[in-house]
Amino acid sequence: MTRILYIEDNPQNMDLVCRILRHIGGYEVFGAENGITGVEEAAIKRPDLILMDINLPDISGLEATNRIKAKPELSTIPIVAFTADTNDADRRIYLAAGCDGYLPKPASAQKLLSMVLQYIN
Repeated sequence: MTRILYIEDNPQNMDLVCRILRHIGGYEVFGAENGITGVEEAAIKRPDLILMDINLPDISGLEATNRIKAKPELSTIPIVAFTADTNDADRRIYLAAGCDGYLPKPASAQKLLSMVLQYIN
C-alpha cells in the first residue's frame, strides 16, 4: 500500500486531506504537525510521498525539505509543496529549493488525487 506523509500544522487541513487520501484514494496516510516531527517521521516510516506545507510553526517546509533531501536514504522520496502561497514566484522558489512538485491550496479532491498519482506511478 502506498504511504503518504502529510506535514501540516492546521488540524482542519490535516483532517480533510487525510480523509480524502484514505477514503477516496485508498492510501495509508500519516501526519506530522510541524517540520521537525515531519523530518523524524520521514526517517522512521519512509513514505512513498510527502506533502509539505511550507508555513510551519517551527522550521519552514523548505528547511524540512532540505533536511529530508540531505539524507541519502530519504533523498529519492518525492516532496510536493502543498501550500496557500499561490503565486508563480513562490512555486519557482519551492521547486528550486528541492521540492519535486507544487500544489496550491485549496485543492479539489480530484486535483489532490491526480497529483498523488503523478508522483507514485
